Amino acid sequence: MTPLVFSSTRYDYLADRLVACTAWPRGEVERQRFPDGEKYQRVVTEVADRDVLIVGGTLDEDATCEIYDLASTIVGAGAYRLTLVIPYYGYSTMERSVHPGEVVTAKTRARLLSSIPEASRGNRVYLLDLHVGTIAHYFEGAIRTVHVYGKPIVTAAARRLGGADFVLACTDAGRAKWVESLANDLGVPAAFVYKRRLDGDTTEVTGVSAEVRGKRVVIYDDMIRTGGSLVNAARAYRDAGAVAIDAIATHGILPGDSIERIRATGLFGKVVVTDSHPRAVELASDFLEVESVAPLLAEHLRTTSWAAGPTTLARTP
Repeated sequence: MTPLVFSSTRYDYLADRLVACTAWPRGEVERQRFPDGEKYQRVVTEVADRDVLIVGGTLDEDATCEIYDLASTIVGAGAYRLTLVIPYYGYSTMERSVHPGEVVTAKTRARLLSSIPEASRGNRVYLLDLHVGTIAHYFEGAIRTVHVYGKPIVTAAARRLGGADFVLACTDAGRAKWVESLANDLGVPAAFVYKRRLDGDTTEVTGVSAEVRGKRVVIYDDMIRTGGSLVNAARAYRDAGAVAIDAIATHGILPGDSIERIRATGLFGKVVVTDSHPRAVELASDFLEVESVAPLLAEHLRTTSWAAGPTTLARTP
């Protein structure tokens, strides 16, 4: 059955790109805001007995509630099957508790989305390059989770930036295993920096794990927020003798003037991210290149089975 594609407000661009890749029909939603800020949504396209796909990221509470409200209404209107495509799953800062009583927001929001009524042929959710893979297991009940890794996009971008001879690097030892796997696939060395925490908010780089002198370095991380860790790592690689540095991330969050401050350091030739977050799309430039995840998502949406339990596609450890 051909899916009918809907999207949350800020992900219209990605739904349109997915439709361009697949020729799947687009669903229409009427939206407006009341004077007090309350949101009005009406599903215009008939969804009864249809396979329905909703594209939307959990960017903030409003965006998460928009997905929940839209999905619940579509199932209530008789959708045959429901698929949520969440290219960027927020709440990664609070993905676990450290102190007693802390709210694990990544888990409570997964429970919220798990409570969407079940379509007659079930619900599933696609998640892209989670900051912590265990988040896929926070979803409960009958909903199926599919964790898609952006490995094809990352490796292609790394090869384009680094050429035939470069070092694939990461911002800290916590990502070393992931980057090492990507480096092995690319046939290049891997590197990471050693960091020491000075206090709750500050760290310092104490060393580099591999020889980068005279080498091009491409740094990979799953996301760039303000870019502080990225810049600190790049300085360490430059001080260790790297001759050129570029960066790749799946998710470009980049609040405020983050990308301008990253560029102003003069450390980077290019930064490449995907369009998993609308902020990256808004900021695209000659310095910030944005690759679309639509073809990758389309490939997996066409092929994923409906086996129970979390599924990982194109896994990178």
